[in-house]
Amino acid sequence: MPVFAYKARDAAGKLVEGSLDATDRTAVVRELGKSRLLPFSISGAANGASPAKAAKKAAEVATAAPEAKGATPAASASANAALKLSHTHRLLFTEQLAYLLSAGMTLDEALAIMHRRLKQPALQQVSARLHQALVDGRSFSQALQEFPRSFTTLYVNLVQAGEASGALPEILRRLVKHLQEVKALRDRVQQALVYPAVLSVFGVVLVLLFITVLVPQLTGFFAKTGGTLPLPTRLLIGANDVIVKYWWVAVAGGVAIAAIFRAATRAPAGREAWDRFRLRIPGYGMVLKYRFYAQFARTLSTLLHNGVTLLRAVELVANISENSWIKRLILQARGELVDGSSLSKAVSRHGVFPELLVDMMSVGEQTGRFAETMQMIADIYERELDKKVQIATELIPPLIIVVIAMLVGAVVFAIMSAVFSITSGLKGRGV
Repeated sequence: MPVFAYKARDAAGKLVEGSLDATDRTAVVRELGKSRLLPFSISGAANGASPAKAAKKAAEVATAAPEAKGATPAASASANAALKLSHTHRLLFTEQLAYLLSAGMTLDEALAIMHRRLKQPALQQVSARLHQALVDGRSFSQALQEFPRSFTTLYVNLVQAGEASGALPEILRRLVKHLQEVKALRDRVQQALVYPAVLSVFGVVLVLLFITVLVPQLTGFFAKTGGTLPLPTRLLIGANDVIVKYWWVAVAGGVAIAAIFRAATRAPAGREAWDRFRLRIPGYGMVLKYRFYAQFARTLSTLLHNGVTLLRAVELVANISENSWIKRLILQARGELVDGSSLSKAVSRHGVFPELLVDMMSVGEQTGRFAETMQMIADIYERELDKKVQIATELIPPLIIVVIAMLVGAVVFAIMSAVFSITSGLKGRGV
């Protein structure tokens, strides 16, 4: 039976070297997993290969990412911090890595293959630099921390849990499912807002065309006929003059308002006030809340299922929250957990979640099936979110159409009022 030499990391991250008698490399990975060891590299005379060929293959894997070796540590760290993967690319990276590790490959082999096979430049760079970090002696989770724009703290902590438990492939598969669910949730909300946004832009452009193109052509005709124009027509002509002559004021004002808003929301107090106000906007605020409820429950369940402690899980969920006001409240609730309170009681005192969610959370705590309960809560609020989004997509377009019709009707009424007034004047003079 072939003898395989291996390098692996134990639950504490310590590098362990040794050898095993096994039928193939997959069997070596399986045996190391039973001992809660995460294999880093495996070499040996597998499948009849000679030790020399195995050594040559290991050397090829080690040099699969040569461009990562030429950079200085400072330049490499800066480049890693600046590199950003999109959500789609991060999902693809995790899927491919989970598949390769599940097939019995070691981390260095999987990353080297991904560097060679993936065509997207950012994915190639990430794979190459992560591979080089492993060669330099860092653990996978430590290497991921060098890419803060590509891998969130949640992602890194789940990988760290996988390293500690020796079940990294399984953790990555769960992480793939989590990323898919988060992406599906975000895509549903974004797609629901596309049609109303397009309709709104079309309506504004249509009204502006009426005022800036049609009205000037009629103004000359009105001037030739003389007489006093009706008030709606004078208002329409005035609106045209303001738009044509002072459009730059609107642009400058918009830029100034945007700059002031950006400066205000950069400050913690301003950002928190804005995030809290967004949750109170009718319709839109409800969608944001339900989206957060679903994401909170889904993420917390994923973390707990993968061995992360409740205190750490709540902290991670708070830190990845996009709403600073909710983040502060959750962190306050976490502080009460440290003092011995249950999570359901802590969040109920801060009014972060609705009573139904808190009651279900409390049941999960009492039955000892908290992670499963949070998964069920996520399913419930994702269904509720779908209903809210569907109602919004059915109501908003008709409202926008009514508003556009009213604006266009007002323009047409102003023009027709002038026409009727001029026609009446001409009849009165016997023309």
